[in-house]
Amino acid sequence: MARKYNKKKQLSDKEIARRNIKKKKMDSEFVSNMKFMFILGAAFVLSAFASLQLYLSSQPPIQNLEQFKPNIVTKFYSHDGEVIKTFTAYTFSKIELKDVPEQLKEAIIATEDKNFYHHNGYDVFGLVRSSVQNILARRVVQGASTITQQLARILFLSNEKTFTRKIKELVIASRIEKTISKDQILEMYLNNVYLGSGAYGVEGAARIYFDKHIKDCSLAELALIAGLPQAPSVYSPFNNLDLAIKRRNQVLTRMYKMRYLTKDEYEQAKKAKVVLNKMPQFYTTNKAPYFCDYIMGELQKLGFDETEIIHGGYKVVTTLDSKAQIAANEAVVRDLNNWGLTGDYKQAAVFSFNPTNGRILVYVGGKDYTKSQYDRVTQAVRPPGSAFKPIVYAAALERGISPNDFVEDTPITIGGWSPHNYGNKYRGKIPVYSALMVSSNVCAARVIQEVGIRSVLQIARMLGIETPLEYDYTIALGSNGVKLFEFTRAYGAFANGGYVVQPYGIERVETSRGKIVYQASKPKISHQLSLKSAAEMTAMLKTVIKNGTGAAANIGKPVAGKTGTTDENKDAYFVGYTPDVVTGVWVGSDDNTVMNKSIQGGTVPAIIFKDVMRVATEPYGNNDFNYPEVVLEPFKLNAANIQINPEETEEAEEEEKPAEPVKNPQDVLKNIKLPPQIQLPTVQQQPAPQPPKPVQAPTPLPMAVPESLH
Repeated sequence: MARKYNKKKQLSDKEIARRNIKKKKMDSEFVSNMKFMFILGAAFVLSAFASLQLYLSSQPPIQNLEQFKPNIVTKFYSHDGEVIKTFTAYTFSKIELKDVPEQLKEAIIATEDKNFYHHNGYDVFGLVRSSVQNILARRVVQGASTITQQLARILFLSNEKTFTRKIKELVIASRIEKTISKDQILEMYLNNVYLGSGAYGVEGAARIYFDKHIKDCSLAELALIAGLPQAPSVYSPFNNLDLAIKRRNQVLTRMYKMRYLTKDEYEQAKKAKVVLNKMPQFYTTNKAPYFCDYIMGELQKLGFDETEIIHGGYKVVTTLDSKAQIAANEAVVRDLNNWGLTGDYKQAAVFSFNPTNGRILVYVGGKDYTKSQYDRVTQAVRPPGSAFKPIVYAAALERGISPNDFVEDTPITIGGWSPHNYGNKYRGKIPVYSALMVSSNVCAARVIQEVGIRSVLQIARMLGIETPLEYDYTIALGSNGVKLFEFTRAYGAFANGGYVVQPYGIERVETSRGKIVYQASKPKISHQLSLKSAAEMTAMLKTVIKNGTGAAANIGKPVAGKTGTTDENKDAYFVGYTPDVVTGVWVGSDDNTVMNKSIQGGTVPAIIFKDVMRVATEPYGNNDFNYPEVVLEPFKLNAANIQINPEETEEAEEEEKPAEPVKNPQDVLKNIKLPPQIQLPTVQQQPAPQPPKPVQAPTPLPMAVPESLH
């Protein structure tokens, strides 16, 4: 039995040995087969790569690539050449490569394509690396598109993640490389890449995010922009500032590793704070939204269809002054907030035009278009208060009354109407020009009583005020509503020798091929006031700013204007002008609620006027009015003639007192929560304007004027 068992064991060992030998042969064959498959696969890959290389090298250049432009869209331009709106809701500004900061080029190359200047449009090693990563992850986790491939996708392809699109991308990238130089490719990429928040191209991104030209951006700002192409919406600082900073620092790290930056530059840039554009984001893609709505209406009147305007690829050159418009946008937000007018109903509107040629220069219909598209320049009808008085006095000047004639500043009753002065203060006999300067209500009532309501209405119509006005004496104090557009236009006659000029906003319209299809003709002009009346009115309104209620509107050059405040301070106006620019400002509440008593025509509206006019009048220097000399005879107010009637109550047509800013405007602002993008500037207290220096009063001369005005 033992022998039989040993024999069986020996046979078993032999069998095992035989099987091992057989297995070794099979393993050897498997290895050989695997080597063969690997070699075959490698040969196939090399063959495919060689074929692809051969195919790509055989592709022809792309014709006329240098003249390529982004999707053709209609754009509105300001008179000084700035794009103020495009109809794809994005900002695109072309820039030449020589004007792009070197550090931005380095940041883009370090982040997007470090071998940009050493490949033929595609990076083979990068392609293999990303393919392996994607296979291991079983999804797309890493891209390998070069700058040239990205440009190919931007110009000719979609963003779909398919194998077919990738092949097309490689083919087009190869053709692009054969067509234009590396620098031209980089320039086209920098001009066309989408960078989030409506910005196409690096110049557009700089304007949107930092309100700067790209050449003025810091290293930290350039790095932030360079980090956007990978995921523009994700890394937009408007959407997620912390993530944008993290991405910026990644870009800086890559630049440092590639020795584009020194250690000090790297460390300082990483610590830099991000200071974003302070204006609401919407205004970065449409700098004058209310004006653009106005232009759309004007284009439709010219026969352009809305769809045709949006998609027609037109270049619409407007009359707007982009610098003055930006100043107005900022002034409205800043000055309203500084004076505590922070609610959505608290609004302001600004309208400026050139009184000699009619060009509209500034147009702000409200403080935030994203919250309200209601245009307070052409749609709102609000009472102007004392700002209407120059219309009354213009009727008097046309009737032969002189600024130096005297009028009684004493209580008066006309029918059942008894107007009262602000503070119930009366000065006795004063010159007509002084009556306007101190904005006396009773004097304005006496003047309209003398010249007649019909004469005042006629002058208002002649000067371009088209809104209905009541046949009532109270219009002398601005009781009826007017539109800011019309009211400002009326003041233009005082600035332009009595000529009323129709404001317009479109200079010309060009097709995408540069053909002019509309050219503005000469503006409509009509002579409605005598030169003498315009000169006298201007002399009188200069005193309002020099010594009267409009002191806060003084811009340090020849300027005239008038304040206006209505009942319970619901509306406040300032309308003024130089020889070259007329500007009207309204401040009030959309819901007609009462503003605080410190808000008068001589405060917020006058301050906004000053902020706008400093910029709007800059191109014209310090021109004075080319008028015949008007001598306003010195007048000494006799203190004994001043009467104060404390028992009287103030009427609806309230007259504003001389401009006296609140004692400390910062006190008004302590409990006001401002939007994060608005930085509160320090409001400097302005001294109250001083009355004219007393001089010896001349003996009044007899004049051929109504007895009541002697």
